[in-house]
Amino acid sequence: MGLGVALTLGTGLAAVGVTGFLAISAAFPPNGHDTGIAEAGFPAAGGLPGGSSASDAVADSGQEGYGDDPLGDNPLYRVGELGEVTCAAPDLDESDPESVEEFAHAIADCLDAAWSDYFDEAGLEFSSPNRVYWHAPGHSPCGPFPDEGTAAFYCGANEGLYLGVEDIVEASAGNDEPEAYTFLLSHEYGHHVQGQSGMLAELHAARATANRDGEDELTRRNELQANCLGGVFLGASGDSLGHGRSEQDNILDDVARRSDSGGEHTHGSQENGILWTLHGMDRMNPASCNTWVADEPLVR
Repeated sequence: MGLGVALTLGTGLAAVGVTGFLAISAAFPPNGHDTGIAEAGFPAAGGLPGGSSASDAVADSGQEGYGDDPLGDNPLYRVGELGEVTCAAPDLDESDPESVEEFAHAIADCLDAAWSDYFDEAGLEFSSPNRVYWHAPGHSPCGPFPDEGTAAFYCGANEGLYLGVEDIVEASAGNDEPEAYTFLLSHEYGHHVQGQSGMLAELHAARATANRDGEDELTRRNELQANCLGGVFLGASGDSLGHGRSEQDNILDDVARRSDSGGEHTHGSQENGILWTLHGMDRMNPASCNTWVADEPLVR
């Protein structure tokens, strides 16, 4: 799983258009990735048709919380933009495990605050994930860690955000750019958002009746949505975290490294991994991350 980091099930190249299904609204700047995407096949940034509120969605579903289509028609898609997120993170010394852990906790604190407020606005219950930052091998309800090079993962069984403090640095080839670790955390937290909104339970039910190709496609849609949800947070918090053009490029390079390679088809291509991350950063709206209704070429 790309440099040994499993981006759950998670997760420099320039973002490139995929001929036939993606239009770019402006030329790429000469030194980085474009965020002005005029897309065909992406879900609308405004959420679902009709302009209904989250509370209307819950009431219309006849159920509490998630409605009857947690993937395609989730109340989380009806709220709008995440809004500006004010974060504070300490300096990162990737060679010092204590510094890495302190940095990870600070970003997770910010993720907790941002998503708990958003779920409250959506009328959905939310609890922050359990943080398990390991320095030595151990075991989770989802299996042992680290396993087959897995340095970070989300375990829905105990709502656990698992991160190997030294392992993520080793798996990232000693990357000294803090924004790369911010992306990793925001992606894994994206799986927690999926779990809290009922999407992961629906995913597992769908996978249970799918063939191998169908399972892989469902997994890719799940992983690419987590990329996009991570991008939503990165876009909303980027100003306070000091993310400029070079930081964005570093994030997208890291996205590419953690995309499918070789014979693997579970996380999406490098192009699609970058596109969904950029899409989230640009729109800052979870409705734009509805990979479950996106055209198939966008989830390859």
